[in-house]
Amino acid sequence: MKGWMGKFKVLSLLGFVALFLSACGKENLTALDPKGYGAEKSLDLIILPTVIMSFVFLVVMVIFTIALVRFRKRKGREDFIPKQVEGNKTLETVWTIIPILLIIIIAVPTVWYTFVLADKADAKDHINIGVTGNQYWWHFNYDGMDIQTSQDLYIPVGEKVYLNMLSSDVIHSFWVPTLSGKLDVNPENENTFYIEAYEEGVYWGKCAELCGPSHSLMDFKIVAVSKTEFEQWVADMQSVDPEAVPDNEMAAQGRELFQENNCIGCHAIGSSPVAVGPNLTDFGNRTKLAGVKDMTKENIVAWLLNPEKIKPGNKMTGAYPKLSEEDASLIAEYLMQLKPSEITTEDAGK
Repeated sequence: MKGWMGKFKVLSLLGFVALFLSACGKENLTALDPKGYGAEKSLDLIILPTVIMSFVFLVVMVIFTIALVRFRKRKGREDFIPKQVEGNKTLETVWTIIPILLIIIIAVPTVWYTFVLADKADAKDHINIGVTGNQYWWHFNYDGMDIQTSQDLYIPVGEKVYLNMLSSDVIHSFWVPTLSGKLDVNPENENTFYIEAYEEGVYWGKCAELCGPSHSLMDFKIVAVSKTEFEQWVADMQSVDPEAVPDNEMAAQGRELFQENNCIGCHAIGSSPVAVGPNLTDFGNRTKLAGVKDMTKENIVAWLLNPEKIKPGNKMTGAYPKLSEEDASLIAEYLMQLKPSEITTEDAGK
């Protein structure tokens, strides 16, 4: 009894831990609360095999229980052997055909939805965005709009947005579970699918392919706003002047240091197809630094002084002259002034 009770306690503890962990996570980072067409279909594909496999499990357990009770060893029947059915063609045909049918039932809608989401027949009538996966950040290039952003992707609600994806280094995987399923981002070939947000909001995204030491920190956001707000955001982003000098004296000094340390050699203010680092046009409007840290001046300074400590393996480490804490503070002041639009993540969902 003691051994049985010990196992029961362990299983109970594991069950409690699993239940506790199931409540952990971020808002708008779940496949079980779809807010877009792709996520809706993904949930359907989660429910379908779950129902089928639950039914199969139930049937198997019923048959197992019947066999266990009916053919159990009984007093006076120790030598009883049930009728053997090996080689029964009917049974073997049935348990061969049933799994094939179940696989077909699961496979057909899966393949269908895959082709539907990847269909580019009407792509020219909608917004197209080039998505580039980098270690360990995301870059977005709005086709025909002369707009580039990094980490935060703004889209209008209720409209298809086609994402054309490539990687600049290793294989990544683009995943915004509340809006759609996963899609691999390869260096060799471009993969495309579309997303469509039903509601305004900020939707968290992750890289779902192990891509290096900071893979788990490769977060980004999709910001879905109303069509009117999106049009205003586009106009604001297109009117950015990369040469503008901030009125704030400390920010102006920070801009000079930004230029002197050749930060502009990697990071663009405004649209620049040749920039090799994250676009900083709307840096001040972001709520997260490097996708994972709260956007505060202290965190920006810490990042500039030692980016390797925050994101191991990032390509910014050692790529610029060592900064003093004072210089890093001034550059941080400048970066926090980069707010070209009043449409921000705080407006999404209002």
